[in-house]
Amino acid sequence: MVDILRPLGFDQNWLRNWREFDFLVLLMPLVLLGFGCVAIYSTDPGQADFRGQLTMGILGIGSMFGLSRFPYQWLQRSCWLIYALVNASLLAVMFLGREALGAQRWIEIGGVSIQPSEFAKLGIIIVLAAFIRRFPINRFLRVWMALAVVAVPALLIFKQPDLGSSLVFGAVSLAMLYWGGARLSWLIILTSPLAAAILFALWVPAWMIWCAGMGVLAWWTLSKSSIWQPIGMLITVGVNLISGGLGQKLWNVLKPYQQKRLTIFLDPNQDPLGSGYHILQSQIAVGSGQFWGRGLFAGTQTQLNFIPEQHTDFIFSALGEETGFLGCLILLGCFFTLFWRLILIANDARDDFGSLLVVGVFAMLLFQTIINIGMNIGVAPVTGIPLPFVSFGRSALLTNFIALGLVQAVAQGSRKRWF
Repeated sequence: MVDILRPLGFDQNWLRNWREFDFLVLLMPLVLLGFGCVAIYSTDPGQADFRGQLTMGILGIGSMFGLSRFPYQWLQRSCWLIYALVNASLLAVMFLGREALGAQRWIEIGGVSIQPSEFAKLGIIIVLAAFIRRFPINRFLRVWMALAVVAVPALLIFKQPDLGSSLVFGAVSLAMLYWGGARLSWLIILTSPLAAAILFALWVPAWMIWCAGMGVLAWWTLSKSSIWQPIGMLITVGVNLISGGLGQKLWNVLKPYQQKRLTIFLDPNQDPLGSGYHILQSQIAVGSGQFWGRGLFAGTQTQLNFIPEQHTDFIFSALGEETGFLGCLILLGCFFTLFWRLILIANDARDDFGSLLVVGVFAMLLFQTIINIGMNIGVAPVTGIPLPFVSFGRSALLTNFIALGLVQAVAQGSRKRWF
């Protein structure tokens, strides 16, 4: 067989190289892209978005193959250049961006709308992986150093406003910090002010117990130095106490529609024709699909446009209605398989930078999947986060395929062969 293919340029070395290609990491996104294209075709009467998604999907697959042989270690040496480009692109949105749906997130280049915040997610994964590789998280201070790096682009994205992408940054940072050596107790202390603010609003006694518990946790997990141990405990307790009242003020920083999005999922019937409309109609669509679904292009909620812009954030409701529980189960199975493979690749990567890179991609895709499906079935707030490879979004789709191209590059240099 090799002798037959050799005149075409396919020799034994070429076959050996591609034998290390993780085909499940290729196959699962292709199946998900197929699900998305079918759902977009069903929800898009003009078919312009369907053609755009399909075209970008083909370009993304080509990018994935091209990057699979890319020496990803080069990214580690160029991380600060990437960081500068990420921040520059986000600043450009503030001055040159196009506003739509109450947010300024897009830049027009050659008649094509590009959303820099999507590419910024991957850029920050690269930068944070290089930073943690250079400064291992073996001290609590290193956690704050890493977060300082992430804070600048996260604030620029929050300013757009794009709350969903800001939350993705937080999830990615926590996952990469944990994989990079941070203790779980450090991450609990790090996120404790958010919990303190919520508990203060719900029940003050619970907030007081929480503050005391964080003090005990800080005493046992932070520096054991005779000086810094009590100081760390006092700072932790003080920050949690302050967060109770400060959280109310920070809540008012959010725009009214963002506040409504974060709370309406608890009881969408409060505003059934306003902020709760999407959630209620999405729940009806998913529930009406039952086990087998109503059939492709036969869903009443979908075909009669009960859910506006269904091809983006609420694409899962279209799949739930037309393919039913069985279709959703297959979709979730594809996501589970993809995430499982990413963890295996990260665990067996040849170097720490590659391992952290894959974990960042894993956290980005996992968080977006959980939040998007959660908001479609009414168990998570509506934050404008797309379903990876399925929701319509050219920038998001291309970013996800580029990310998996880098994952393939790490996989081909791993200590084990998976195929």
